[in-house]
Amino acid sequence: MKKIRIYLVTMIVIVFATACEKTEDSTINSIDGNYNGTITIESNLKSNANNNLVNFPANANVTMLGNMQIEVHCYGQDFDTTFMLNYFEHQDSVMVCLTGDDFEHMYGHRYGEGHMTGGMMGDMQNGETEWIHHMGDEHIDGDEHFGGFDVMKHSFGYNFKMADHNYQFQGTKE
Repeated sequence: MKKIRIYLVTMIVIVFATACEKTEDSTINSIDGNYNGTITIESNLKSNANNNLVNFPANANVTMLGNMQIEVHCYGQDFDTTFMLNYFEHQDSVMVCLTGDDFEHMYGHRYGEGHMTGGMMGDMQNGETEWIHHMGDEHIDGDEHFGGFDVMKHSFGYNFKMADHNYQFQGTKE
């Protein structure tokens, strides 16, 4: 009888630990795929006093590249662009940030210059999320970011800032 209880308790602990275990890749892998939605265009021109909004159907194809990067191909009507982003888990979201020259142009320094020893995420402390760690090491207050994923709602949104218009994509995963 004692062996059965020990076995039963062991099985309950294993089942409970397995059910509560969150794999690092589960949230990240869930962002890969196709998103159907709309692009909203808002004019930045001062001559457009009404600030008219235009909406049209659009898609975003998100592909995992590894090394904490994704490729996004966003297209619809006369809009078609492909770009890369870094991604970071943050609770039930995955936040994104510019890469390479786009990062340097936007924030004034190369990506990774703010990291201490231990690699890009090797110096995370105090239970901080990847996003909080990234913000602390790479950014200052007021730095602008342009989108991310809501894993629970299976959605992706991104703002494209252009000289004369802002294009905002919002879509849900197929």
